Amino acid sequence: MEWFNVGRIVNTHGIRGEVRILSTTDFEKERFAVGNKLAAFKKDDKKPTWVTIQSVRRHKNFILLTFEGMNNINLVEPFKEGLLKVTKDQMTDDLLQENEFFFHEIIGCTVVSEEGETIGVVNDILQTGANDVWVVKGSKKEHYIPYIEDIVKDIDVVEKKIVIHVMEGLL
Repeated sequence: MEWFNVGRIVNTHGIRGEVRILSTTDFEKERFAVGNKLAAFKKDDKKPTWVTIQSVRRHKNFILLTFEGMNNINLVEPFKEGLLKVTKDQMTDDLLQENEFFFHEIIGCTVVSEEGETIGVVNDILQTGANDVWVVKGSKKEHYIPYIEDIVKDIDVVEKKIVIHVMEGLL
């Protein structure tokens, strides 16, 4: 089965079974909605425990979740430093609008200039207020490429290739 990370359980929060999540997903509100089922992988575990979100709230840079039937710190403590994942079936295209992509489709793509020069490979995506910024690992340094129409000219997720217009000062 193919799994996609949507969050990392960084700690517990309080004594009533809340866990502190560092989101790694592209659709936070949809992924962490009350009633959603997620696969919780304990640290160094290959088999998930399926959990259903009972409550969700934001606290600073984290998302705090509780899971149905786990209303005690002792029940969620084993998940600390674990991962929350979804299956490929849960990655429905109806979440995407035109010119939107899932993180896993962009991460790993090779970025090239319009002239064909290889810039590097996308290894992370930073979500800013205005637009996403792709972190591209080059041979010598990292580059930060904003996902805007003036810069990103073509995205081929099948070939894992992105063509960008290199403006002065971008690299």
